[in-house]
Amino acid sequence: MTGAGSGAGSAAGKATEPGAGTSAGTEQPETGPVPGPGRLRADRPRLAVIVGNSIAGDSRVQKTAVAAARAGWDVTLVGRSPSKRREQSVLGPVTVLKVPVNSHMRTIAGAARRRPRLRNQLTQWGLPDEGAWLRVRSSHAAWVREHTARIGWLEQAADDPRAALAKKALKSWVRLRRYAHKGRGKLYHWERRRTEGPIEARADWRADWPELVDLDLAFGPVIEEIEPDVIHANDVTMIAVGARSAARLRARGRRTSWLYDAHEYVRGIEWPDAVRRSAFPGVEEAFIRRADAVVTVSGELAGILREAYALPEEPLVVANAPVREAVSASAGERASVRDACELGPDVPLLVYAGWIGPERGLATAVEGLAELPHAHLALVAGPKPNATLQGLLARAEELGVRERVHVVPYVPQEQVPDYLSSADLGLICFRHVPNCEISLPTKAAEYLHAGLPMITSSVRTLRNFVERTGVGEVFVTEDPESFVAAVQRGLARRGELAARITEPLLRELSWEQQSAGLLGLYERLAGPGTAARLAPSEVPWSVTEQPGVGKPGQPQAGSGNGTGNGPASGAPQALPGWRSLEGTPVRLGMGCANSAGQLAGFARALCERREDLSAEVVMHTHDQSVIYPADIYAVGERTGDLGFQLDRARRVLGSYTHYLADSFTPALGRLNGGHIQDDLPSLRAAGIKVALLAHGSDVRDPERHMSRYEHSHFHAADEAILSALAKKSARNRRVAAKSGLPQFVTTPDLLDDLPGARWAPLVVDVEGWAGERPAMERRRPVVVHAPSKRWTKGTERVVPVLEELERAGAIEFRMATGVPWARVRELVLEADIVIDQFAVGTYGTFACEGMAAGRPVVAFLDERVHQNVGIRPPVVNATPGTLHSALESLLDDREFAIRTARESVEYVRTYHDGTYTAGVLEGFLS
Repeated sequence: MTGAGSGAGSAAGKATEPGAGTSAGTEQPETGPVPGPGRLRADRPRLAVIVGNSIAGDSRVQKTAVAAARAGWDVTLVGRSPSKRREQSVLGPVTVLKVPVNSHMRTIAGAARRRPRLRNQLTQWGLPDEGAWLRVRSSHAAWVREHTARIGWLEQAADDPRAALAKKALKSWVRLRRYAHKGRGKLYHWERRRTEGPIEARADWRADWPELVDLDLAFGPVIEEIEPDVIHANDVTMIAVGARSAARLRARGRRTSWLYDAHEYVRGIEWPDAVRRSAFPGVEEAFIRRADAVVTVSGELAGILREAYALPEEPLVVANAPVREAVSASAGERASVRDACELGPDVPLLVYAGWIGPERGLATAVEGLAELPHAHLALVAGPKPNATLQGLLARAEELGVRERVHVVPYVPQEQVPDYLSSADLGLICFRHVPNCEISLPTKAAEYLHAGLPMITSSVRTLRNFVERTGVGEVFVTEDPESFVAAVQRGLARRGELAARITEPLLRELSWEQQSAGLLGLYERLAGPGTAARLAPSEVPWSVTEQPGVGKPGQPQAGSGNGTGNGPASGAPQALPGWRSLEGTPVRLGMGCANSAGQLAGFARALCERREDLSAEVVMHTHDQSVIYPADIYAVGERTGDLGFQLDRARRVLGSYTHYLADSFTPALGRLNGGHIQDDLPSLRAAGIKVALLAHGSDVRDPERHMSRYEHSHFHAADEAILSALAKKSARNRRVAAKSGLPQFVTTPDLLDDLPGARWAPLVVDVEGWAGERPAMERRRPVVVHAPSKRWTKGTERVVPVLEELERAGAIEFRMATGVPWARVRELVLEADIVIDQFAVGTYGTFACEGMAAGRPVVAFLDERVHQNVGIRPPVVNATPGTLHSALESLLDDREFAIRTARESVEYVRTYHDGTYTAGVLEGFLS
């Protein structure tokens, strides 16, 4: 869970580092100087932290990885991909890999359970499913109706002896068929109940829960490619993965140790079915004694595990706790739970933060609220209410207290104590279930770091802790009357209870203190000489997961800026002259599409030309985004988090003087809505000057474009996409027309769609794209095409032409889709000819980059739209139908091709190095 508490093969993409083949257990002599600040040792010990969830909501594993990275380990955090694709990102200097998990073993096991056996074939003969049984039953009923009618007709001829005999025989036959049909139905339903009822446990974890084997098949090859010195296997779903991966690495001669981190008492969980009650305790018992060390969350659970499994030593206790350093680091600047409830400072506010399930006992709090007429209850919960939360809200409605129950969103885990601190009391209402009895939950430490006294039920460990420290009140579990009395005492004594939350207690319950023992354990497991190979670094605890590709042995960009929001490694670095937001007269914010890195280019160009201006670029990303430089990245659904929205509101409204709304995206997350139009009242009230920036399909009219161009990319869009684009662009054009704001477009064709706009040309780093090798010197030129999206560039029409020329030996064709920015640059500099788009009518960023590299560019241009702004781009103009001849002209007339390449460099220096664009924006920024 993000911030509100703890959450319950392919290659790893990590290059082998120098010294990676050296045994981790052999002490290595120290040679050469100790790495200085910002430099990491190439032979750092490697740690793989593995968890069976998607990582994003698991604060324990995130803090584990960051603590190890701060201590100098080369850390890879491996989790489960929420999609069917492998995903890679970074958490500061930590490489984050998310692997897709197939269900092959589960499918095989399911098929085996359904495989027909002799008894099944007899009882289900001719009846493969319920539909077949219904058809047989109808057929039988029809037969019975027909033959009973015949019996009636025979009754009419009662005087005929032959008719009487036939009637008697027919009645016997009908009776026999009825008995047979009834017996067949009983057998069918008996067998269906046996095969479709609860699956019987087999006391074999592989057969009972084959998903555990699927996890090993997905995670194992990734871990073994990393070749870690230590594997940290989190929770029972990873115990088999950790054990098997370590064993296989040892079989290859690699000294790899592994530890098992038991987050819960597996035997004490109320599993919903027999197979899980068998599988998870079974897999834990199968492997826990094979672990080189065991870690768990409480002393009570450590004792239980040692006794239950006859462990040679007591497991190390590492309680999940907040990072003390991060608490109050931004006091007064972040969201608060009281703000989220829209309550004044004098209203008594109780808060519960964490998973909401039946065992959490929150029904007691809702019942008690009816007897606390002035108190409000905040439930920090996920965006999708589960059945338990829905039931609590329904009960609150029945009791007439629904208006005093507030469901508020999660915030990032490092912000939780500050978020909660505006409440009065923190609630823990656990019922008497084993896992709730034996450990101090994360929320207890979070409440205390927030300065909140606790109101807790009488579960054993919590009761003992509160009675020992005096930091709260205890009530009888599941007793609303006792709960009300405890809350009343807590509110009356709040100052006294809060004074007992001392600094030594908070240090004891801090992640810095808890993780120290874990880091020592890692060193012991990795073997002698490990400490000498570590390279500690000042990684901020506040780093957040960002898109990008980690590079082994190198610090991640943005990992040391104190915000965790810098550009991820593997993304292009900030361009020269980009001045981060500071106390300049003009403070320009830009967001949030950053299409093709254009906002980064604008920031660089403007800051180079104006000393009075600083800039901040925000980029919203998703799992398929190509990552470009930015100051702040918002990953996935983070823009919907209230904490992020309020942080953005404070930053934007309190710091910016100007804002450039990129592709009509909102400035404040989704605080007011998902469109810049929704934020305009707030921006105007803050005195911020706003302008609109459009790039293409955000304002381009699909119908007009298709009627104008035979090869319009909209012809290739399916109906759903076309309808969505038409609706979005129409809204954006309406907003632009009614807003009265300055408007800019990056390509001249868009002036037809936004007639009141000005052309602010695309910006590229001309010097950065310059190549040393001249174009067109090869006998067989290299031609490159790198569409960001194939359907928008006319790729399907031009690739056959390029492939035909390659088969004829005229060119060498290279194509790349969805590759990182740095790889695109390599492809262009290695090429002789660049192929841009054939479906829009103008040239794009890729063409500008190709021209800056001194390569002739081929694309489809509508000369009219370029003449309207007074330019003649040195682009070889072609359609899919004329591409073959256009390329032949370049191949046959090398002088023309080389001249075009030279003119291209001069052209981009004139229009696309940022100078022209900065001049266009001058009026808006004045």
